[in-house]
Amino acid sequence: MSGAGAGTLLAGRVVLVAGAHGGLGSEAAKACARAGATVVLLGRKVPRLNRIHDAIAAGGGRALLYPLDLEGAGADDYAEMAQRIGDELGRLDGVLHCAAEFKGLTPLLHTDPADFARVLHVGVTARWWLTQACLPLLAESDAASVVFAIDDLALTGQAFWGAYGLAQQAMAALVPMLQAELGDAGPRISGFQPGPMRTALRGRAFMADQDRDARDPAVYAPACVELLSPAGAAWRGRTMVASPEPRPA
Repeated sequence: MSGAGAGTLLAGRVVLVAGAHGGLGSEAAKACARAGATVVLLGRKVPRLNRIHDAIAAGGGRALLYPLDLEGAGADDYAEMAQRIGDELGRLDGVLHCAAEFKGLTPLLHTDPADFARVLHVGVTARWWLTQACLPLLAESDAASVVFAIDDLALTGQAFWGAYGLAQQAMAALVPMLQAELGDAGPRISGFQPGPMRTALRGRAFMADQDRDARDPAVYAPACVELLSPAGAAWRGRTMVASPEPRPA
């Protein structure tokens, strides 16, 4: 979304961005801050989180760091996180899931069992544990939203995408399932499938000089802001596909 109203779409709101130091996560976090949100930056790489924090502060925004390794965190860690956000900020209005784990294209037959479990945990289990812990706090907001970043389902459902591809399919299924359980009065659950992005994760599957369709993740940050704001109400229980143009999945 663009225009004069974009700068106030998240005014007074608190948004948690998981995977805030990644390609899409970092750009979305900065865009949320520009739209007026207080942004909680969650991730395991503190120096990178600090850079995002400083960029937001330099632009006049407000951000807080919450270092956490999704691979090793348990359900109790997410419960503590939600409690601390509630205690310190008094509210939580949105959660954006951008964290992901991907080792590269590998035949399932030759995938290391530990790697398989790790990718599914970060891409599915950790996302759900975090969401589950935050839902009571989100339910207190007047227009709460949870947004799951989902990779191209047609692409990642092909051979060699392994556990990462399975995680994308699981997230796509979770969006309408969870929304059906929460109903129209509960927090809004949406998916967001951006187009190809120039990120480190995508670089593990495509050569940069041959990946001409990939774009800067910043191109897709405004869509994240829209989905996290009341303006994204039309996407309740649905996935916005942003390539080439946003459309219902």
